[in-house]
Amino acid sequence: MKKFYAWYQKHITSAIFIGLILGILTGLFLAGRFEPVLTVTSLLGSIYMNALNMMIFPLVFCSIIMGITSIGNARTTGKITGYSMIFFLCTTGLASLAGLIIPRLIRLGKGVNFEMATSDIQATEMTSILDTVKNLIPSNPVAAFANGNMLQVLVFAVIIGFTLLAIKEKGEPLLHLIDSCNEVCLKIISTVMYFTPIGVFCTIVPVVEANGTKTILSLATQLIILYVTFYGFALIIYGGSVKILGKTSPVKFFKAIMPATLNAFGTCSSSATIPISKQCVEEELGVSNKITSITIPLGATVNMDAVSILMSFMIMFFANACGINVSISMMIIILLANVLLSVGTPGIPGGAIASFAALATMAGLPAGVMGVYISINTLCDMGATCVNVIGDLAACVVLKEKIKLDE
Repeated sequence: MKKFYAWYQKHITSAIFIGLILGILTGLFLAGRFEPVLTVTSLLGSIYMNALNMMIFPLVFCSIIMGITSIGNARTTGKITGYSMIFFLCTTGLASLAGLIIPRLIRLGKGVNFEMATSDIQATEMTSILDTVKNLIPSNPVAAFANGNMLQVLVFAVIIGFTLLAIKEKGEPLLHLIDSCNEVCLKIISTVMYFTPIGVFCTIVPVVEANGTKTILSLATQLIILYVTFYGFALIIYGGSVKILGKTSPVKFFKAIMPATLNAFGTCSSSATIPISKQCVEEELGVSNKITSITIPLGATVNMDAVSILMSFMIMFFANACGINVSISMMIIILLANVLLSVGTPGIPGGAIASFAALATMAGLPAGVMGVYISINTLCDMGATCVNVIGDLAACVVLKEKIKLDE
């Protein structure tokens, strides 16, 4: 049995990929038939997602505190956070620009006809950005955990971490408790990871079956171009950053992070991929836990480069399809709003829908486009989440080279 576990752990990336392909094929085959099979896959997929989500917030909270206290000084912690934010904001700006320019150049959406559908999804108001800043510090930390407010959990963990640094010996009992909790979380997550191929298979099947072949084929060209943009951005921007700034081979980088990217693709959740992301860059690329404990959870919250591409891409697509001219000045406004909204997009499946509604309203698109967008959102979200996770891990590799933790 030990030999099997060792073999399985070595080939888990291949197993995840096989699970992904089989899930897509099974979803297409089961469309409109074999409801019991779909029920079982949906159930197992939900169990897998719940097992991952169960440990996300405790792991993020504990790992950030341990990362801050293990660094030992506020200056280095501030450098990691600051460098991470600069990296994420710069790449998000580039992503928004690519999403606006590429569809405009190729006149994406011209000649496309689709039937409008109504939708009751409400747009994210721009004032919510100010509310986010105002509510950074949680008035009720327990509610932040219960409501899944990752940003408040991050801030609360940072406050606890710096406080433990300040009180030194008096905080050691609490620090030991948090360290034990962190080890428990890591052990549970490592166990759940053994079931990732099955989990990815079970989460993909209902997604493909629900969208069906008609929806997939009717928008195939648009989705292909979107995916080329996604992964072209990842190869050029992230691969270039890893090579030039991180002094690491892009081939080695992309090979090492494959388990995390496949999991992100299958689950559509950058938050649920945090534990696997940490394991990939720490074990395969030698990035310090001090960096990953801060950068990866922060990236899952604020780094939404591919969501930014997706938002700009879809605005231009629907504008062209509806015969609406988006002026240069409006493009600039959408670009700026896109950067701000993408930062506030939650790292969960479907988190970009409300942000798209806000941008669609700004661009003057008819309300009916929301129904069409929602029908393909999951297909877009899989690729976007995968690229977002690649960006988080690229930031870790860059910071490994730029921040010397031994100093």
